[in-house]
Amino acid sequence: MLTYLDFEKPIAELETKVAELRQTASTTEIDIDAEVGRLESKASKLLRDTYAKLTPWQKAQVARHPDRPHFKDYVAGLADDFLPLAGDRSFADDPAIVGGLARIDGQRVMLIGHEKGDDTASRLKHNFGMAKPEGYRKAIRLMQLADRFRIPVVSLVDTPGAFPGVQAEERGQAEAIARSTEECLSLKVPIIAAIVGEGGSGGAVAIATANRVLMFEHAVYSVISPEGCASILWRTADKAAEAAEAMKITAADLLALGVIDRIVEEPLGGAQRDPDAAIGALKGALIEELDGCSKLCPKELIAQRRAKYLAIG
Repeated sequence: MLTYLDFEKPIAELETKVAELRQTASTTEIDIDAEVGRLESKASKLLRDTYAKLTPWQKAQVARHPDRPHFKDYVAGLADDFLPLAGDRSFADDPAIVGGLARIDGQRVMLIGHEKGDDTASRLKHNFGMAKPEGYRKAIRLMQLADRFRIPVVSLVDTPGAFPGVQAEERGQAEAIARSTEECLSLKVPIIAAIVGEGGSGGAVAIATANRVLMFEHAVYSVISPEGCASILWRTADKAAEAAEAMKITAADLLALGVIDRIVEEPLGGAQRDPDAAIGALKGALIEELDGCSKLCPKELIAQRRAKYLAIG
């Protein structure tokens, strides 16, 4: 059953009424097809109108929607096969970042991404997609492996940010993020990143410093969460909506600023309403970008990547 966000309550009421009428129609002789059709049309229009004018804060809520596809769903929909590779060969395996060898439309890639989990047990296991230093060191190891065997890297970003716990800081969280970002910049193979949900701070940039950065239509990408920004500026998270507006966190804003390179459209109502269609759209975009980057030599790839981020800075 789809989870509705606060701003979707009018849509929820109409769709619930449609479901109730359909249930009634299945158990009685009453012909209510006309009424069902009218309500469906009204609900569809309301959904379209609502999503056509989402505020940045509402987009942040959509990006965090628990029913959006997760890394395991992208693996199932994008990859012809997937061989997971675990561990940073130093401390531990961090399940907040998952990666391994895959094929996308026959093209070998190193697929790396954040996994948030989709129920209480898996969210705790994957630490809600908030990676610790060993997660970024695993990503570094996989990127180095890809570089050695001339395999392009595809990264899928969906994290509130890197894990801020004391133990993570003791194990060198900032250094691990910096090293991972440095590794992205140094790769001699193409790296394509896609912001598929939340792109939070250095936790996102560490695996998203890419030749081409794609972003889902209702994803968000920012240096800090709107709540965190509001807490610093106004001393209250209640101003998160105002912060989101000022921070330019949406795909349209970031494309205009040159931070991302391409927006991938989502199904009407967001990726959570039709995960298969969303994953299919992303797959097509990734294949196009991989084909484009394959025409560049290692020196051109590195130069393009560094010029891109120097221009942003």
